[in-house]
Amino acid sequence: MYIKTRLSFQFTLIAGGILLFFSLLVFYFSYSSQLNKFRDNLVDGAKNTAILLINVVEVDSILLKKIHQSTISWEKEEIALTDSEFNLLYSNNIEYLSENVMRINAKGNNTNYFSIGGKDGIFYKHNFNNRTYNVFVMAFDNTRSANLSELRKILLWSIIFSIWLSVLLSYFFSKKAIQPISRIINSVKSINSLRMSNRLNEGNRKDEIEQLAITFNEMLTNLEIAFKNQDDFVSNASHELRTPLTVMISESDYLLSRERKGEEYIEHISGLIKDLKALNSLLNSLLELAQLNQDKCIRLSRVRIDEIIFSAIHQAKIKYPGRKIIPKIRYPENGDDLIVNGNSGLLEIAFKNLIDNAFKFSNEDVCLEFAIKDRYIYINILDKGVGIPAKDLESIYRPFKRASNVKYIGGYGIGLSLASNIFKLHDITIKVFSTIQEGTRFELLLKRPE
Repeated sequence: MYIKTRLSFQFTLIAGGILLFFSLLVFYFSYSSQLNKFRDNLVDGAKNTAILLINVVEVDSILLKKIHQSTISWEKEEIALTDSEFNLLYSNNIEYLSENVMRINAKGNNTNYFSIGGKDGIFYKHNFNNRTYNVFVMAFDNTRSANLSELRKILLWSIIFSIWLSVLLSYFFSKKAIQPISRIINSVKSINSLRMSNRLNEGNRKDEIEQLAITFNEMLTNLEIAFKNQDDFVSNASHELRTPLTVMISESDYLLSRERKGEEYIEHISGLIKDLKALNSLLNSLLELAQLNQDKCIRLSRVRIDEIIFSAIHQAKIKYPGRKIIPKIRYPENGDDLIVNGNSGLLEIAFKNLIDNAFKFSNEDVCLEFAIKDRYIYINILDKGVGIPAKDLESIYRPFKRASNVKYIGGYGIGLSLASNIFKLHDITIKVFSTIQEGTRFELLLKRPE
């Protein structure tokens, strides 16, 4: 059963139950009101009978009977008057008022109400001249019966019409109430792994359904980040692992191309082990970066930034033998001023990628400037290469995005994206300044720990 159908059914049941309850209340109070009014009239009739027959000397039983017969107030009215010993002194149209009935219902100090055969009756005790008289009056209340019958019809049709109306209104109400959920369902159906950027309409962000949309959008954002991190990891891993693996395979093929001396094998295996250790460190860093993209937490330690930079320079020169990089470092008197909080493996990857790009897009020497001022470390990496067009500067950190003037130079457009991500994780500010055919300068600002 659909939610809107269930809501409509439940709303109708509730509305029907409330209408039935209030209809019963209306009928009960109407019945009670008319019954009390009729009983009051019976009491008045009993009092008038006793006064006329007992208190008024001029009225005897014959005259009183003529009065009652000529002034019939109720349907099948019965009147009986007895003394304290239930000796009948006066009667009119007696049907149910036998001596036994009168004795049974003669209760209470002054009055008692009873019903027999659909008739309502009253027992009234009348005192006059130190003598007690019992007056009994019974009759059908046709007015009350007709009124209650009409009221039942009105209430019945009111309930039927109200339930029908509640069914109709509850259907449209539930349909309108479920409409936002239906929109959410339609929006969710349009989202898949290729369209993870789609989001649900959050409205004014106040009611529960809109809160559901907000929560779902947050989940989509996390899923999108997870998919992106997975893609980035695959891209970054392939980008970083391709070169060392290719070098190791090429060197091994060269070594096996002919028989060599034992010293050459030992030298090659030693170099291979060294490369494998570097590759293992690289894999650990990439895995840590992938984990970082999930929980935004990396293991930091106190490391010397100059050692990381020289290690990155060494790694870059292995890829570009014969190229030169000129470091200009102003060493402080205290070596601890070069210590920063960071992850050495990730920082080495980031600096290596910047230096690698400087070598790749420039045929001249690369300059690296290093200075300490106050609580900050300033690092500049300059090349005199092809430069970056101004229109591409804002997008150079996007994965697979490459400048429009380097299409014929090898690369995948991942290095700067990876470096930028690592610098952001270390709260390192990076700025780029470039001029076409003059060169590019990357400016980095690191905060030293207090």
